[in-house]
Amino acid sequence: MSRRWLVWLLLAVRPAYAAATPFTLFGISESKGAATLSVPMQIIVLLTLGTLLPAAVMCVTPFLRITIVLHFLRQALGTQTMPSNQVLVGLALFLTIVLMRPVAAEMYHRGWEPVAAGAETPEAGFTEAAKPLRHFLIRFAREKDIRLILGLDRQPAPRTPEDLDLAVLIPAYVLSELKAGFQIGAVLFLPFLMIDLVVASVTLSVGMMQLPPVMISAPFKIMLFVLVDGWNLVVGSLMRSFYG
Repeated sequence: MSRRWLVWLLLAVRPAYAAATPFTLFGISESKGAATLSVPMQIIVLLTLGTLLPAAVMCVTPFLRITIVLHFLRQALGTQTMPSNQVLVGLALFLTIVLMRPVAAEMYHRGWEPVAAGAETPEAGFTEAAKPLRHFLIRFAREKDIRLILGLDRQPAPRTPEDLDLAVLIPAYVLSELKAGFQIGAVLFLPFLMIDLVVASVTLSVGMMQLPPVMISAPFKIMLFVLVDGWNLVVGSLMRSFYG
């Protein structure tokens, strides 16, 4: 009898215990309203988004074009690892901050401030914050690349450019920036390539085979770049290409 009463007591207590204790599975806890993420799962999600943030910053900002151009410039000068990658990335990062500061400020005022004040929902705030970014991407994304992404995604062409989805604009912007960066890099290569050709022809004609032509032409390329104030010209042209 005692065992039977114990079984009945457990069956009676189990529903009340289940109602008082939320059910948890893989970090997702079930509350009265809806399923919510537990604190450890929220930390994992935030860390995952944090790892994707550098890639997002690089893809939706002028950082991509600037780093490509600076890399081509270093290759054209033939200085190998000078300036170092840290210096080039730091310069590209601060130039990107200068270019994107107005866009970021507008996104903050239109998206975050109304949500923080309780005037709008997070979904509405995200929609408003995406408008300045969409306008920036439309300025530099080529129509050909946008049509390509729309065709790959099998989406109909929108009525206005402002109706384009960010999932279409971002890859189109990346393709456009890659093309622009490689075009500028090819133009930068031409004068230094001419110096390499002249030095190689002279050393070959005089029979000077002890030193490679690259080592002889490197000081001349660096001297030419310094005399024309190359860093100022390259950075100024890059910045003006985004303001135009």
